[in-house]
Amino acid sequence: MNTTPPPSSAHAAVGRLVLLTTTHRVAPGLLSWPAWEVLRAADRVLCADAAHPQLPYLREAGVRVEVPDGGLPDAHALVAECARDGGRTVVVVATAEGEPGLTDALARLAGSGRADMPDLELLPGSYDLPGARLLDVVEVMDRIRLACPWSARRTHHDLVKYGVEEMYELVDAIEAGDRGELREELGDVLLQVVFHARIAQDDADEPFAIDDVAGTLVTKLVHRHPHVFGDDVAETAADVEAHWRRRKAEEKHERTSVTEGVPLGQPALALAAKLASRARAAGIAVRPEECGTGVGYRLLEMAVGAEADGVDPESALRAAAHVYRDAIRAAEG
Repeated sequence: MNTTPPPSSAHAAVGRLVLLTTTHRVAPGLLSWPAWEVLRAADRVLCADAAHPQLPYLREAGVRVEVPDGGLPDAHALVAECARDGGRTVVVVATAEGEPGLTDALARLAGSGRADMPDLELLPGSYDLPGARLLDVVEVMDRIRLACPWSARRTHHDLVKYGVEEMYELVDAIEAGDRGELREELGDVLLQVVFHARIAQDDADEPFAIDDVAGTLVTKLVHRHPHVFGDDVAETAADVEAHWRRRKAEEKHERTSVTEGVPLGQPALALAAKLASRARAAGIAVRPEECGTGVGYRLLEMAVGAEADGVDPESALRAAAHVYRDAIRAAEG
């Protein structure tokens, strides 16, 4: 892919200048075949960074890489180098961001029409895989944990309120249909996960890290989706739910009550609906009015009835509250 305007038709291309981009999020040495081909055939390979992670692997493969004192030659010098001996191939090993200063200078030089330009090529040597930016999240969080006085002292308990707040903000973004806000709030929720995992890494007795969290999640997802990763068959959403409940029951076989594992700190309507769902799935019939009287039990009865009808009472009440808020604002106006 050309990164600069083509040279003037009055000047034939002399030599070849390749900007080879790589990413630190892929293991060093894992380069594309075109990248290895151009590196092995190059007359000269340059790199501005002596600490570039690819350099040991390139040298191990027999590629001679120069790290010039004072940085890379300027655009004029590189063009002249490519023109030597009737045309040479020069490769500049860069990061995923490339060498913006160099490419800008080459573009200006090519646009001036006063130089016989080489063929200019941007060649990606390695690409970020899906999810690769999560490595950056882990790296940044690790640095913050070590260098930030506030973050360095946080505990799991300190972060509880923030986790709850971020989840509610995520719900607001989803209900508002704001895609930009949704992306940001998902990032804030992800921050809570990464932060907690980094705190857990410092535990003296039972440390674990983000890779352990991810590994546990992968194991759970694979086990609970036998229709995807195994031989079981699920043709409907109900089949999937049945698989999920059965596998989850196998994992939690030591539980003595269907109510175990239900977080009691969640909003009351959501809690009532979750308990009702567990009881209904287990075939346990307990009528709310049998538990007591008063406004709380009437609300409980409505929540249990909504869950039985397939309605999330928490979402239903929240939607009604939004309408109520709008009505209050209208009345104020």
